[in-house]
Parts: sequence; structure tokens; C-alpha cells
Amino acid sequence: MKTAVIYWSGTGNTEAMAKAVAEGANAELFEVSEFSGNIADYDAIAFGCPAMGAEVLEEDTFEPFFTNIEGSLSGKKVLLFGSYGWGDGEWMRNWYDRTKAAGAELVGDEGVIVNEAPSDDDLANLKELAKELA
Repeated sequence: MKTAVIYWSGTGNTEAMAKAVAEGANAELFEVSEFSGNIADYDAIAFGCPAMGAEVLEEDTFEPFFTNIEGSLSGKKVLLFGSYGWGDGEWMRNWYDRTKAAGAELVGDEGVIVNEAPSDDDLANLKELAKELA
């Protein structure tokens, strides 16, 4: 099974989470601006993006990318993750519902969110969940 982890990170918190997921899933790791592949080539994909602004996905790079590939997620295993510093996780609930509506087979209950920097336990849990993705 071919697996990718595609993420955007502003502070490094979501990047640390992405690295843990990639390690746990034995996946290829891409910062979203560096991904030039085809989503159709992957069986499973983990997407990482922190909450931005009023609890939305990062609007300049990640949101346009995700909107562009959203229609290609049907039947694919998908794991969503990210960090936040305020709010209650609304951005993840919205993202999860949107991804489910696209026909993806979601891994994890409602995506994985971490307040601020992930702890060692958070990273270990992500690695374990990533094994379900792969």
C-alpha cells in the first residue's frame, strides 16, 4: 500500500506530528507546497494542518490544495491531524465532515488534534494510529 503524509505547519507543531505519522505508517512525507505527485497514486493519505484564524484550514496554500484534491478522496483511507492554540476544535470537525462527505474512509474518531506543541505521548499515539492508516 502506498501512503503519503501531506502537511502545512507554521510553528513546527504540525510538522512534528506529520513526522510521527510518516514514521508510524512508513509513508512518504511532503510539505504541501512540495507535493507534486498525484493523489490517485496513493492508497492512504494523512493530511495535517493547524487551525488558523477563526478555526479554518491555512488559507493560502493548504485550503486551495485540499479543495483541488478533495474529489479524489473517495475510497481512500485518510487520517487528519493538526494543532491549535484556541477554540474548541471546530476546524477539525468541519474538515472531518468534509472529508467524509468526499467518500474517504477516515481513520480515527474525529481526527487528531493537539493543543499547541505535541507531547511525547501525543507523538507515540499518532505513530500507533498511523499503523491503522497503512
